[in-house]
Amino acid sequence: MTEQKNQMYYAANPTTEHDEHIVDYHVAGIDLKFTTDAGVFSKMRVDYGSGALIKQMAQVSFPAKGILDVGAGYGPLGLFAAKFWPEQTVEMIDVNERGLTLAKRNAAMNQISNVAIYQSNVYEKIANNKKFGLIVTNPPIRAGKSVVTSILSGAKNHLVKNGKILVVIQKKQGEPSARKLLKATFGNCTILDRDKGYYILQAVNN
Repeated sequence: MTEQKNQMYYAANPTTEHDEHIVDYHVAGIDLKFTTDAGVFSKMRVDYGSGALIKQMAQVSFPAKGILDVGAGYGPLGLFAAKFWPEQTVEMIDVNERGLTLAKRNAAMNQISNVAIYQSNVYEKIANNKKFGLIVTNPPIRAGKSVVTSILSGAKNHLVKNGKILVVIQKKQGEPSARKLLKATFGNCTILDRDKGYYILQAVNN
């Protein structure tokens, strides 16, 4: 791995010098506080796409079979879900160990206990028979198309009947092809929202 790639948020072990910040975040009646760091995605604020996805998450209904956050980073999507739906168990996965360490710290800081946070390259560490009611992802575009494709197409194997995947992606970063892939995989894909170039896509495992 090159030194440059090892700094990227999709690296397993970023070596860039630590630069921690505290981010206060309020959405849908939920208050959260995040410690962020260099070497993780969007360290200075909850990125706009994740925020747009969170607003849609708060409005969806789905089978009460648990939630999976793929590419959790320091945890905004998964920790919001865990606090918004305290009766659900939320699993949060990422390849980035620094992000996962932060996510665990942030869960503790926000007194969130209904989460399981662990390292997994896409669905690699998810048991084949493990299925969820909702999968959410702000996919790591810079990790490459094959990773994004694996996240979107692989979701079908980990959703219960009528389970949903929600995806945020910019049009210029591949939304048309993501929508096409979801429709090919699930037989459906709905655009829930368009917000400043970000699209929130939903597919249902009928």
